[in-house]
Amino acid sequence: MYNILIVGAGFSGAVIARELAQSNKYNILVVDERNHIAGNCYTQRDNETGVMEHVYGPHIFNTNNQNVWNYINRYGEFMPYTNKVKAVTKSGIFSLPINLLTINQLFKKSLNPQEAEAFILSLGDKSIIEPKNFEEQALKLVGRLIYETFFKDYTIKQWGCDPKELPASILKRLPIRFNYDDNYYNSKYQGIPKAGYTQIISNLLDHPNINVKLNTKYNSDWNKNYNHIFYSGPVDAYFNFSKGKLGYRSIYFERNIFDGIDFQGNAVINYCSNDVSFTRIHEHKHFAPWEEHAKSLYLKEFSKETGFGDIPFYPKNLAYDKHLLLKYKKLVHMEEKVSFVGRLATYRYMDMHQVIEEALIIAHNFVDYKKNEQCGNFRSLSINI
Repeated sequence: MYNILIVGAGFSGAVIARELAQSNKYNILVVDERNHIAGNCYTQRDNETGVMEHVYGPHIFNTNNQNVWNYINRYGEFMPYTNKVKAVTKSGIFSLPINLLTINQLFKKSLNPQEAEAFILSLGDKSIIEPKNFEEQALKLVGRLIYETFFKDYTIKQWGCDPKELPASILKRLPIRFNYDDNYYNSKYQGIPKAGYTQIISNLLDHPNINVKLNTKYNSDWNKNYNHIFYSGPVDAYFNFSKGKLGYRSIYFERNIFDGIDFQGNAVINYCSNDVSFTRIHEHKHFAPWEEHAKSLYLKEFSKETGFGDIPFYPKNLAYDKHLLLKYKKLVHMEEKVSFVGRLATYRYMDMHQVIEEALIIAHNFVDYKKNEQCGNFRSLSINI
């Protein structure tokens, strides 16, 4: 039996722990410095309203990967859920992603799909050949009015910097549609677990070969006591910020109880202009439309730089960060029995389904490797940090 340490009880750590445990060849300790499992996917019942709260912000599971979908459904029942986001702007309230209704409302037109596509094409800045940043990408794709209505101020609030400093690739995650489809995702499989994400993680960790310790801060001195370590915390924190601090954005919330059935009529509403400081409001009862509650819970979401004691959410990945990451990569590849897994340890934006898919790959590669290797030296070679 090999002794395995897994740092972090989110999806990365839980999936790896489960897959290794089922081989019956490993004793696994999972540690997390928080007082709960499930990381940023943690859900719990609000005491006053009874609503299932997504404590660290909304999580809607969506994927085109049938294997991942089948895998996660083994550990909990998922209910069908379609995310339909609305946007409050200085020009009115619209549907997101930008679709045919959004275009016709904003420009006060009655375009059909073909006319709308030609119209949007005519708005794009033809002088921009290769967009160098987020702003240029937006101007090239949709022109100035759509950019300034939906993206400019929201991006500044979300990322805390000028859109010219952000990579063009960020905008590619929000498509433009020339029909009336207001489903936020294009994924084949979409849903939310009926009993919450915490139950999913709990079921993954429920195995006699897995022990979980919460309120436990990892120390790299422990490495000598284990045959292998899977680390899912911030990569710069692992090395005690020896090369500097990578940039992350954090979010925080203002919780509110509404003494009525429905506060805003939708799960997520973005606030795109700079006349309010929050980025969006999410009303959590709408994430579980199969339930009924007499009161409602809604959270205003704010974005900030990650400071001491803050939970990092989104890698900023600006030019300075990319330069710094190269230095940490060199240190990572010197670690002989530590695999860096998940969003924070690989400093990438990843959705839940991507985290699960990579965790499965890493776990299976590890098991296969240990069948043939003669030493204890395994790295997550399939993952490009």
